[in-house]
Amino acid sequence: MPQIQLTPAQRKVHRAEAHHLDPVVLVGGDGLTAAVKKEADAALKAHGLIKIRVFSDDRTAREAMLQTLSEELNAAPIQHIGKLLVLWRPIPEKVKAVDEERMPGPRDVKVLKFSKRGGQKPEVKVVRVLGNQRLTSGGQVKRAKVLKKSVKKSAR
Repeated sequence: MPQIQLTPAQRKVHRAEAHHLDPVVLVGGDGLTAAVKKEADAALKAHGLIKIRVFSDDRTAREAMLQTLSEELNAAPIQHIGKLLVLWRPIPEKVKAVDEERMPGPRDVKVLKFSKRGGQKPEVKVVRVLGNQRLTSGGQVKRAKVLKKSVKKSAR
């Protein structure tokens, strides 16, 4: 897969975003193994922008690792500074499955109960309301009723 080509302005933005990041992939004495590539791919899928620390003193080997990773993982090389390599790849959109038969789930609602005396704080109570229930104005949980239609109105 070819690597992603970025403009210098885009590369500058990604360098600024990567400044505070910690390395998520470490390359040891064995170099680029299949496990390292797999971890870098998983990190790119999860984060999009990652730092990789290489424990090698050879600068040309680190540059070769950056090129290899960017080509094999379809990522853009952002920066190589010291023993840190920065790669970027856009995060893929997650497809969300829609279930048509799904009913409304439970939700937590905060209910404020005010004191009869004016100077006190209101009491906050968290109430779980299920899909077939409703919350009254007094803070009570009631089961939702099916509204019945009038016999007189339906006969017309």
